[in-house]
Amino acid sequence: MHAPDEGTTGSGPARMPEAELAIDGSFVRDLLERQLPQYASRRVEFVANGWDNCVYRLGEDLAVRLPRRAAAVPLVDSETRWLPSLATVLPLEVPYPVHRGEPDGRMPWAWSVVRWVSGAPADHATAPSAAEARSLAGFLGALGTPAPHDAPVNPFRGVPLAARDAGVRRALRRVDHPGAERCLAIWEESLGLPEYRGPAVWVHGDLHPANLIRRDGRLVGVVDWGDLTAGDPACDLQVAWTWCDGPGRAGLLEAAGSDGLTVARARANALAHGLACLAGSADNPRMAAIGAATVREVLADHAG
Repeated sequence: MHAPDEGTTGSGPARMPEAELAIDGSFVRDLLERQLPQYASRRVEFVANGWDNCVYRLGEDLAVRLPRRAAAVPLVDSETRWLPSLATVLPLEVPYPVHRGEPDGRMPWAWSVVRWVSGAPADHATAPSAAEARSLAGFLGALGTPAPHDAPVNPFRGVPLAARDAGVRRALRRVDHPGAERCLAIWEESLGLPEYRGPAVWVHGDLHPANLIRRDGRLVGVVDWGDLTAGDPACDLQVAWTWCDGPGRAGLLEAAGSDGLTVARARANALAHGLACLAGSADNPRMAAIGAATVREVLADHAG
């Protein structure tokens, strides 16, 4: 599930952006009949709406992923271009595209059919085990390799912390959090960290428990690759706070072997992510819960 970006304004938590296209099961089935009739007889089942896309399961092993607003169209392009090749080197399952759908008379944008990653999102269960933390560290290492010069660029993910400053301050004005003053102090302290100067590496861009899939008690997959971009690896290391508790975080950071500055930037990215979730989830209690848990872990870790 895609978490909100930092471009919202106003007071109080924001609602999810309105869909610019009315999509339901009948719409999806009609779309398949027009463009991919070999799948038209399969069961179509609604899975989730995100800020940018909606997902329908297609039979047992596939899913249909469709933009619900024009801003999501570049995300489809990134996924369909880059994810098939990245999937070949990653140690966890990903929903790589198997078909790219094209705009037609009823569907104004490109869309995709992807592999279904079977299991349950990690926010439906307990904190990660030590084995899962090591597995996630292996995934981060396999993904975080230098990206090509034409890799996608995201204005909110993998960027210097200063580029997120305005968004963090807007989020803090939106939320009524008892730790707001401490959050601001931690954030302002983080702005003094040296910027990342290494090569821009591949980052998923939205690593939180709703995008991590468990099956049979272990971590097996990572979904929702719309924010795939090149940038600072600390962006993805934020998962040490968005998903992990103290012991899991220690295991993940040890297995990842990240230096202290990367860890500090990662914690700041996690804080920005958690606040964005709180500020953008007025009608999404699931993402609000992830945001609250992330901020709680950052505050606890900083106090320690």
